[in-house]
Amino acid sequence: MSEPTAPPAADDPTVDDLTARAAELDAADPLAAVRDRFALDDSTVYLDGNSLGALPHGVLPRLGDVVTREWGELRIRSWEESGWWTAPERVGDRIAPLVGAAAGQIVVGDSTSVNVFKALVAAIRMARPGRTEILVDATTFPTDGYIAASAARLTGRTVRAVPPAEIAAAADERTAAALVNHVDYRTGRLYDLPGITAALHEAGALAVWDLCHSAGALPVGLDAAEVDLAVGCTYKYLNGGPGAPAYLYVRRALQPLFDSPLPGWNSHADPFGMDPGYQPADGAPRGRVGTPEILSLLALDAALDAWDGVDIAAVRAKSLTLTDFFLGCVTALLPPRLVEPVTPAGHADRGSQVSLRCEGAGTVMRDLIARGVVGDFRRPDILRFGFTPLYTRHADALRAARTLADVIPGTGAA
Repeated sequence: MSEPTAPPAADDPTVDDLTARAAELDAADPLAAVRDRFALDDSTVYLDGNSLGALPHGVLPRLGDVVTREWGELRIRSWEESGWWTAPERVGDRIAPLVGAAAGQIVVGDSTSVNVFKALVAAIRMARPGRTEILVDATTFPTDGYIAASAARLTGRTVRAVPPAEIAAAADERTAAALVNHVDYRTGRLYDLPGITAALHEAGALAVWDLCHSAGALPVGLDAAEVDLAVGCTYKYLNGGPGAPAYLYVRRALQPLFDSPLPGWNSHADPFGMDPGYQPADGAPRGRVGTPEILSLLALDAALDAWDGVDIAAVRAKSLTLTDFFLGCVTALLPPRLVEPVTPAGHADRGSQVSLRCEGAGTVMRDLIARGVVGDFRRPDILRFGFTPLYTRHADALRAARTLADVIPGTGAA
């Protein structure tokens, strides 16, 4: 790292200025009361909701009822009497408004990785004849790349990795489908879902989107963009809990053509008929495979109560003020070049996290966590701070920046 430069100029905001600004923003926050729906305290600033969301208060009593009454007393009867059997679609319909989808197009179950596999292979099977190539964004989360390579081997296609911003231009008559992350997990860069989807369709290809780092943090607009298939996890901004089941979106017009590579009994048109031949169910249930993960699925169902009355547009607006304010605090409190923002400054290009490049980032993050500011670290040198608008305050952003200024060598106390 280069040596610290001169201190901020006299007209730069002071800590007192930033404290007053944080208080002003928090006082005007229409989502401020939503924080009370979560198990949080003021001893810790939690900025890792892009890895694991905080616990909503309603989950524990709901799970207690599921375990003691629905499982403990009703037992097998709960598949019907407690609605267990239809939970994957019912919970999917609760997620649908958060990603801009009409009901009947999302099913919840399995992991994100399994759903990526189902979506991508199904997209290849629906592609036009003679399409030999799968496009994958070159900065993708590793699992997506692994699964794309496996799908290519299984279907006789090849994979071409392309920078996400270049996928629209790269799609051509060879392209069967493209697998793209809506938000880059390292940098927090937001990609143009409607534009890339339209370009893929213009080239005759299908669009498969990974929404893990966008759903619950910003509007997605799946139906409006005519996205073909999408997957996402529920344990980040949707706060479903560790290992919560993921979801699969299949555009309604494509559902009759969706040919799952994992045709389990739960997606059969008559699952209890035990027919040795497979006949897929209609609609979203085609995306099911095996027995639903009832405990974690119903924990997610309860967690989604935290979204009651919340407008996703308000969530996006707060996300931007939080990340703007944090970036401003970092600029004001840390000498230039000790940290380098890698998250785009432009709102159209930014998700709901701020990533900073920093020498010794792993040690810096451990020191931050020891001081009550919880973010995370990505090798080799990235500090990630996830801002969950449902419960993060501007005062939290300021505390995180001040603590960062304390722990980075060469800055001194903020």
